[in-house]
Amino acid sequence: MFTSRQRSYLMSLAAELDPVVQVGKEGASPEATVSLEEAFHNRELLKVNVQKNCPEEPAMIADKLSKRSHSEVVKVIGRKIILYKKDKDHPKIVLP
Repeated sequence: MFTSRQRSYLMSLAAELDPVVQVGKEGASPEATVSLEEAFHNRELLKVNVQKNCPEEPAMIADKLSKRSHSEVVKVIGRKIILYKKDKDHPKIVLP
């Protein structure tokens, strides 16, 4: 869990990011999880876009994706999900 200061800091960093993973009509599918894991190899902070034709709610998708990828949900804003996973070997983001 994040403190409000950490969450605010991560949100400010995520404001500049473009969505890396798209979740569509299949919802939180295994393919979406694989895409997420591949993206976490290069980054610690990701933005996920949930498309309008997705049958599940963005909050449910955020929960499923975070559990499957062992990451933490920073925040769900509308149809955007921000996820954080600390890189154990080479952390790039230092939380306050």
